[in-house]
Amino acid sequence: MSRMQRPVHVVGVGMIPFTKPGASDPYTVMGARAARLALQDAGVDYADVQQAYVGYVYGDSTAGQAALYGVGLTGIPVFNVNNNCSTGSSALFLARQAVESGMVECAIALGFEQMQPGALKGAWDDRPSPLARFIDSMTERQGYDQAAPRAAQLFGGAGQDYLREHGIRPDTFGRISVRARQHAARNPLAVFRQTLTLDEVMASAQVYGPLTRYQCCPPTCGAAAAVLCSADFAKRHGLDQRVTIAAQAMTTDSPSTFEGGDMLKVVGYDMSAAAARQVYEAAGVGPEDVNVVELHDCFTANELLTYEALGLTPEGTAEKFILDGDNTYGGRVVTNPSGGLLSKGHPLGATGLAQCAELTWQLRGQAEDRQVEGARLALQHNLGLGGACVVTLYQRN
Repeated sequence: MSRMQRPVHVVGVGMIPFTKPGASDPYTVMGARAARLALQDAGVDYADVQQAYVGYVYGDSTAGQAALYGVGLTGIPVFNVNNNCSTGSSALFLARQAVESGMVECAIALGFEQMQPGALKGAWDDRPSPLARFIDSMTERQGYDQAAPRAAQLFGGAGQDYLREHGIRPDTFGRISVRARQHAARNPLAVFRQTLTLDEVMASAQVYGPLTRYQCCPPTCGAAAAVLCSADFAKRHGLDQRVTIAAQAMTTDSPSTFEGGDMLKVVGYDMSAAAARQVYEAAGVGPEDVNVVELHDCFTANELLTYEALGLTPEGTAEKFILDGDNTYGGRVVTNPSGGLLSKGHPLGATGLAQCAELTWQLRGQAEDRQVEGARLALQHNLGLGGACVVTLYQRN
């Protein structure tokens, strides 16, 4: 956790339109383009950047250098990061840490992914899977369905457990997809911009438990980046200092993940709750103070669980939160105005930085048709099984 001893500003962000697999440029082109957009937005020359942190999941070693070499050959350290679906925000965490510590004055975080069609799967079959312990816990709790995608079984199983415990309607999960598509319709960078009715969501192919096809995020290609710097650097270069990282925390699994056969905990509920608590404590705010949230909605079930893990609504009340419209415009807190992973898309390494870009635009008042009126505090939640969770609070100065 960082208590932000030295202010760190997000002075530039960039994101390219997300696309379906097979429709994108190579990762080298996507990554360089997103980095150039962030540098241009910041008004910073790449020669002034002192370190780079680059996230991707599916790619060879030093792919980060290959992407940034398309921007320039300045000889700076380039660190490659892989933390499953929280990869992008892990790169952001490291860049923030480098600036806050005084190690550097300016750093860039870049994330990209060139994905293949179909459900996620491991790249290696000749060594232990990093998710083996999670799969074992899941299998002990609910068995293993050879016909269903692994991630859908994990998160769908958590949704199934929540449904049983709290007696909510299965179509409550579907309503999250409906709202995600409504938000994405306003986002020209999202991969799915067509709206859906609740009937269409619920009638789509069953995947696992309460999850239907339209309740699962799609494999996506894309890239996003952020330029971070100190207050002194921003002042010297006349940069936009409106957005500051007020607090940030990264957590990994604790014993509770694997104790008691609770699928909510297997998919990171406790990691998310711990990271959120640390961030609120460090910033001296509560969830009731947050205006806009970008959270990790890889499946509708995870969005519902994350409402409660982040303290946006008390435990057991997520269904009422959704039915009352408290998760959208006109409600208590606007969640995933970008369309989220469900509709904007989920290029694994880019997701955390795309969330950063959206929230930076929101706090600057630059989100156009998606703008959350009067947004001053923005919360980001990015989760990767295996596991890691990064929660970041941004503040408008």
